[in-house]
Amino acid sequence: MNPLRSLILAAAGSDAIRRAVATAPGTRSVVNRFVAGESTADAVEVVRQLAGEGLQASLDYLGEHTTDSSQAERTVQAYLALLDRLHAEGLADRAEVSVKLSAVGQELDEKLSVDNAYRICAAAEQCGTTVTLDMEDHTTTDATLTALADLRRTWPWVGAVLQSYLRRTEADAAALAVPESRVRLCKGAYAEPADVAFEGGHQVDLSYVRCANVLLEGGGYPMFATHDPRLIDVLGERVRWYGRKQGSYEYQMLYGVRPDEQRRLAADGETVRVYVPYGEQWYGYLMRRLAERPANTAFFLRALVSRS
Repeated sequence: MNPLRSLILAAAGSDAIRRAVATAPGTRSVVNRFVAGESTADAVEVVRQLAGEGLQASLDYLGEHTTDSSQAERTVQAYLALLDRLHAEGLADRAEVSVKLSAVGQELDEKLSVDNAYRICAAAEQCGTTVTLDMEDHTTTDATLTALADLRRTWPWVGAVLQSYLRRTEADAAALAVPESRVRLCKGAYAEPADVAFEGGHQVDLSYVRCANVLLEGGGYPMFATHDPRLIDVLGERVRWYGRKQGSYEYQMLYGVRPDEQRRLAADGETVRVYVPYGEQWYGYLMRRLAERPANTAFFLRALVSRS
């Protein structure tokens, strides 16, 4: 693993560093680049802006590793309020929601987290949109896939997430490459041990392409989450190889990362969905984004010391 990436991921778990970052003068400019805001209104306004550019959204109310049932309930209520607002504003067809099971109680009680996810899925169905279950670190992969299968008995459209840096992912992709199956393929953003995850970037990329081939060959709906220009070029070639038409797959990118490329792909007729995080618990998310692209760290450090 890149030493800088390891350092950033370590910082993500440090309360002392979190406090220092939160009080630094330039923090807000960094957060605003990658996070839509703290309120439902902020998130909906970003969806409106993206829709005006021909882009779709997947909204993530930030928070994870919840160990308090009342906090899990507040997270559920935040999603329900968001879905109601999207429906009221006529934007439900432009945005879905992404849900981390650990944010809705997985570490307290797996049944509680699945029940809470059921509530969010039911609301999404009523509002005319969908839900994707985010994937977290490898210790929760099996539990998340089990919850996914449970939810899909009622809502086949619930999206899955697979991470190409895990050695198991090609087999998981094969199991999920079935009709109506929505699968987001990303590289992965957690620090993982070598026995479960590929360590080198090249190996992660090769795994990504293998998994993409499996998903494209299957009958589902692949969602390719990457900003890597080389992978985007390769995916374009693989899409043509498998005879996939535009609209039978999509590209996904993070809010604030390569926005010009997002618009370029959309202008070329591709479906592009932007992953839009919002809420007060932005620190862990921001650190993982920096770890994914350590080149962003220079921007981050400049902003932290800036008082402009």
